[in-house]
Amino acid sequence: MKRLLLLLTGTLLMAMLSGCGYNTMQANEEAVIAAWGDVESAYQRRNDLIPNLVETVKGYAKHEAETLKAVTEARASVGGIKADKGLINDPAALARFQQAQGQLTGALSRLMVIAEQYPDLKANQNFLDLQQQLEGTENRINVARQRYNQTVQVFNTSIRTFPNSLTNSLLLHLQRKEPFKAEEGAKTAPKVTF
Repeated sequence: MKRLLLLLTGTLLMAMLSGCGYNTMQANEEAVIAAWGDVESAYQRRNDLIPNLVETVKGYAKHEAETLKAVTEARASVGGIKADKGLINDPAALARFQQAQGQLTGALSRLMVIAEQYPDLKANQNFLDLQQQLEGTENRINVARQRYNQTVQVFNTSIRTFPNSLTNSLLLHLQRKEPFKAEEGAKTAPKVTF
């Protein structure tokens, strides 16, 4: 009888643990960390391309120093924020990171407008190659952000649904992760004038 009771207790305990979501939540958090690594990698690629782009434009547009300085300063600002796994657990730090990246995006946009004003620069093969790489990098950043947001959604859902929420509150104490959000003014379409 004692063996039967131990067997039933063990079976019941195994059944309860298999549905608690402990491993699922751990796997989902690791997916968020991996997705964040992809975001960091995409931003690093952009950071690595910028000096080449700035030097190419400098050669053609020497008197546009203000815009080139803005790009360089924005890149330095982005570099000053330590983008590590801890960033995804700190909503304020993530917001600062997003703001710095937004400033860099704006500076790069102004740089591309300057390029439009210099036909010789637009015809330069090095500039065209860099521009294509930068456009591809911006697309990679967007895809990495989307994938990160998807993994954050899966993770946040996994720690908030029953029975996982119970396991999380008793054992893991995992916190919600913040997704990337649209920048201020992103709802307003840019005006194009000719």
